[in-house]
Amino acid sequence: MSNKTNRTVILTEDELRKTISRLTSEIIEKVKKLDNLLLVGIPTRGIDLTKVLEKELFCKTGLKIRKGTIDPTFYRDDQNRVGTRLIKATDIPTPIEKKEILLIDDVIYTGRTIRAAMDALYSWGRPQRVMLLVMIDRGHRELPIQPDFCGKKVPTSKSESISLRLNSVDNEEGVFLD
Repeated sequence: MSNKTNRTVILTEDELRKTISRLTSEIIEKVKKLDNLLLVGIPTRGIDLTKVLEKELFCKTGLKIRKGTIDPTFYRDDQNRVGTRLIKATDIPTPIEKKEILLIDDVIYTGRTIRAAMDALYSWGRPQRVMLLVMIDRGHRELPIQPDFCGKKVPTSKSESISLRLNSVDNEEGVFLD
């Protein structure tokens, strides 16, 4: 739990809701066949964000978009640097061949998590297209990976951290710089 007094608010609860609404509108505009879309959350906050986006997409379209999770831990090339955590079960509810996949994560930083998630995803099959949605892009990329959908760009120093907080898990909502 972060110390609430020493943090900066990047997105308030209201701004976060508006950003989620904008991102879902962009998804609807960019993905022509929503029934062929699979939302895939990356642990940990990407999974929670996926649930929020799924609900918002349903409210806007009436379509129940399938969702899953993928844990890229074993596909990382920097495990010794980031350490390990409790592994989340990968759950891909449908064959991914010819599907449009939207990988979802809370923050993109170096790009290594996304690359590992793509490697893990391709072990399940070959999708038609893979897109990326992140709530926050902090820069500092080490790999040439850019999000297709981005909530907000927030240049940070390497010593800072950003956290997405959601009512369903944290009992508060917003994006914060610690």
